[in-house]
Amino acid sequence: MIKALKSFLNNYFSSFVYYYKKLKFKFLGIIFLTIWVGVLDALGLSMFLPLLKMAGEDRAVTSDSLGNFGVLSDFFNFLNIEFTLIVALSCLFIFFILKGIMVYFSSMYKIKVIHFFISKLRIKLINQLSNFSYNNFISADVGRIQNTLTTEVGKVTSAFTQYASIIQNLMLVVVYMGVAFMMDWKFALLTCLGGILSNFLYANIYANTKKQSRNLTKNNSDFNGLMIQFVLNFKYLKATGLQNRYGNKLINTIKHIESTDKKIGSLGALVQSTREPMMIGVICLVILIEVFVLGGKLSSVMVSLLFFYRAMSAILQVQLYYNNFLGNSGSLENMKLFEKELAQGAEGIGKTEVQSFNNKIQIKNLSFFYQNTQILKNINLEIKKNQTIAFVGESGSGKTTLLNIVTGLIKPNKGELIIDDLPIDQVNLYSYQSKIGYISQEPVVFNDTIYNNVTFWEELDKDSNSKFENAIKKASIDKFVNSLPEKENTLLGNNGINLSGGQKQRISIARELYKNIDLLILDEATSALDSETEKEIQENIDQLKGDYTIIIVAHRLSTIRKADVIYFMDNGEIANYGSFNELCKKSERFKKMVELQEL
Repeated sequence: MIKALKSFLNNYFSSFVYYYKKLKFKFLGIIFLTIWVGVLDALGLSMFLPLLKMAGEDRAVTSDSLGNFGVLSDFFNFLNIEFTLIVALSCLFIFFILKGIMVYFSSMYKIKVIHFFISKLRIKLINQLSNFSYNNFISADVGRIQNTLTTEVGKVTSAFTQYASIIQNLMLVVVYMGVAFMMDWKFALLTCLGGILSNFLYANIYANTKKQSRNLTKNNSDFNGLMIQFVLNFKYLKATGLQNRYGNKLINTIKHIESTDKKIGSLGALVQSTREPMMIGVICLVILIEVFVLGGKLSSVMVSLLFFYRAMSAILQVQLYYNNFLGNSGSLENMKLFEKELAQGAEGIGKTEVQSFNNKIQIKNLSFFYQNTQILKNINLEIKKNQTIAFVGESGSGKTTLLNIVTGLIKPNKGELIIDDLPIDQVNLYSYQSKIGYISQEPVVFNDTIYNNVTFWEELDKDSNSKFENAIKKASIDKFVNSLPEKENTLLGNNGINLSGGQKQRISIARELYKNIDLLILDEATSALDSETEKEIQENIDQLKGDYTIIIVAHRLSTIRKADVIYFMDNGEIANYGSFNELCKKSERFKKMVELQEL
C-alpha cells in the first residue's frame, strides 16, 4: 500500500515530492498557515450574510433566517449576546484584523522557507560537485554544470515560489468552496463545473509553456558553455581574428534564448489577460441558471457570490501561477536529473584516514581502458618515500593517465594502487589527496592577492604568516614578493596576468609547499617556459629533492637528470627504467631522445 502510494505521488505529484524531500515539515507549515488565512477570511465574509438579512436595519436575526449559518446566531445566543448590526460589524472587523496578522506571519514564514530552500539547494550542489568523480567530470557538459549552478538555481527557486503559491491558493479554494457548499450546494456545484471547464481551455497553453521551458534550459546551457570557451580561448580568438565569428555564434544563441523567453512571456500574458473576464463570465452564467432555471433567490446568491468570487479568483491565480511554474519546469527537470547524475557519479571514499605518506606507493598489475581503448597495460612499479622519479615517453604513451591514477583522480580497470600497504579503495581519498601537491604546465593562479593564492584564503595570523614566508622562500619567489609595493597583498589579476610564466609557476609551487605536502607532482611543469626560466625553476625543484616524494612527467629530459628512477613509457607500458645514465645505456630510444635534445 505504502509502495503504491509512493509510486502514485512520484508519477503524478513529482514536484510536490521533490520540494517535500528538500523542506520536510517546513513545506507543510506553509499549507497550515494558508488554511488559517482562508478560515479567517471565510469567517469575516460570513458576517455579510446577517448584514444582508438585516437589510440596513439595526435589529437581530434568527437562526432560521441564516439557514446553514444559523450556528452564528446560536453561538452568540449561547454567550447571551444579541446578534445585532453592531455585533456583526465588530466581528467582521476583528476577523479581518486577525486575517491580516495571519497573512503577515504566513508571508514572513514563506520568505524564510524560500531562503532556506535556496541555501540548502546551493550547499547540496556544491557538496555533490565536490564529491563528483574526476572520471565523470571530464565527460560532463561544462556549460550545463555552469548553467545549473547559476541560472538554474534561480529558476528552480522561482518555480518553488510559484508552486508554493499554487498550493496556497488551492487551500483557499478548498476553504471557500467548503463554505459555499454549506450555503448553497447547487450554486456551488455549478460554479465548480464552470471552473473545471475553464481550466481545460488552458491545457494547450500549459503544454506549450512546458515545451518552451525545456528549450530555454537547453539554450541557457549552450550559451554558458560557449561563454566559458570564449573566455578560456580569448587570446587565441583575438590573435587570429576569429573573435567576431565566435561572437556571432554567441549572438545567435542569445537570439534563441530571447525568442524562447518571449514565447513563454506571451503565453503567460495570454493567461493573465483572459483569466478575469472568464471568471466573471462563469459567475454571470451560474447566477442566471440559479435564478431563472433553479428558482433561487438573488439575495442568498449574493452572499454565496462573495465566496465564489474569492474561490474563482484563487482558481485563476492557480492557473496563472501554474503557467508561470511550467515556465520554469524545464529548469526543475534539469535540476532533478543533475542532482541524480551527481549522486550516481559520486566518488567512492574509503574510511581509513591518511595522516602522512610514510613508506611507499605500489602499483601492481595495473591496466586502464578508456572507451574500449587500452591506455595502460600491466604496470608494476614502486615509489618510495622522498624518492624522485620521472616518467618519460612520447605523447599518448600513458604518462598523464598514470599520474591521474596515482593521485586518485581515476581508478584502474584492473590491478591495484596501494598506499602504505593500504589498497586505494580503503583509503579516505580526501585525506590522501590533501598530502599531494600538483603543478601542471598551466599553473593555477586565482584572481586575488599573492597571500590568498599561496595560503588558499587561510586566515592571517602569526602561524599562517610564518608558513607563508617559508613557502615563498622555498619556491624562490620571496625576493620578488618583497620588492612589490603591496608585497603579499598585490592582486595578481585574471589567471595571473600580472605575472611572468616563471613567477606563476613559483606561486603554484609555493601554494603546494604551504600545504605541508608529502607528494609533489610536476606534470610538464616547465615545458611552457623559456630555457633560462626553466633552469631556475628546475633548481628550485632540485633543492626540494629528498624532502618530498617527487613525481615528474617531462618531455624536456634536462629536467629529470637528477631523478632517482626514470620510467620510460611506450604505448601504455613501462619499456625500461633506471637512472638517467643507466637508461642511456639500456634504452636506445631514450638515448636517441637525449641526443636529439643535445644533452
